[in-house]
Amino acid sequence: IDGSKHPFEENIRITKEVVDYAHEKGVVVEAELGRLAGTEDAVSVAERDATFTDPDQAVEFVERTGVDSLAIAIGTSHGAFKFKGDPMLDFERLEKITNLLPGYPLVLHGASTVLPEFVDLCNEYGGDVAGAKGVPEEMLLKASKFGVCKINIDTDLRLAMTASIRKHLHEHPEDFDPRKYLGPAREAIKNMVQHKIRNVLNCSGKQ
Repeated sequence: IDGSKHPFEENIRITKEVVDYAHEKGVVVEAELGRLAGTEDAVSVAERDATFTDPDQAVEFVERTGVDSLAIAIGTSHGAFKFKGDPMLDFERLEKITNLLPGYPLVLHGASTVLPEFVDLCNEYGGDVAGAKGVPEEMLLKASKFGVCKINIDTDLRLAMTASIRKHLHEHPEDFDPRKYLGPAREAIKNMVQHKIRNVLNCSGKQ
């Protein structure tokens, strides 16, 4: 449940209502505190309106809602254009939250790396995503060692799939059977996920 667009108390109220309902049915709940810039689920947040998660509020939020995991804001954003300058995440803030909530599952939304090779591939075959920039993989690996147990990378998966489809249709303009280009696209997504698990997210071999 994402109530981050609401004031703190309203976010708590909405989240607790969902948590109480879900827990009765054995369902875990992830909530969000702090506002990420970008657009998700038709909700847009301007960069100037983005707010980082307050460590003390994070503790209060978890205690009062009973939520199972918490997505925090430390500098990531939704979409493929995450940084205008050098990428920066607030690791000091993350460390404070981790120390205040030891062992608690933290989440990063909007954390795709937007790998240049896939951006270039999209653009080479008719795309227009020049200037796209994401969170460097070494930063995500560092975050995974600071209590972050779930990292959302949807944009990376979209780019891998789109680049594969664009390339295939360019090289095989006669193809109109979706099975011909969706097969390679699925493989591209699978390879991206394997790479992230093994090399970036610090979760290879874990359950």
